[in-house]
Amino acid sequence: MFGSKRKQATINTLVGADTCVNGNVEFTGGFLVDGRVVGNVKSVGDDHSMLSVSERGSVEGTVIAPHVLLNGTVHGDVFATERIELGPKSRVIGNVQYKLIEMSIGAEVNGKLIHESDQKAAAATEAASSVVPVTAVGE
Repeated sequence: MFGSKRKQATINTLVGADTCVNGNVEFTGGFLVDGRVVGNVKSVGDDHSMLSVSERGSVEGTVIAPHVLLNGTVHGDVFATERIELGPKSRVIGNVQYKLIEMSIGAEVNGKLIHESDQKAAAATEAASSVVPVTAVGE
């Protein structure tokens, strides 16, 4: 995407356009969100996993993955332990922690951009993994 000639990850998991997943999702390999996920999304056990959120897709929760390709919306913090690509339609309402970032004109981040070295990124990802978000009843 975005004019690059990188090898595309195989999509192992798909949340379709008319689908809403309520709950946390753990994945390996390629995960495409074309619908809505209300919960945290975390890559487990694979340093080459990729989360891709399309223009129609959204995640309401924390995202932790080595590679993130975002052109939709994330309402929560994003931890890209390797690389994040923010497309022209991407919106992040939260902080973005990354090792390498590519940001297109039109991308929007309403939070902090935090560059991390290898050791700091690993420690921060572990800390983020142990945090359980609490949702207030009645909101």
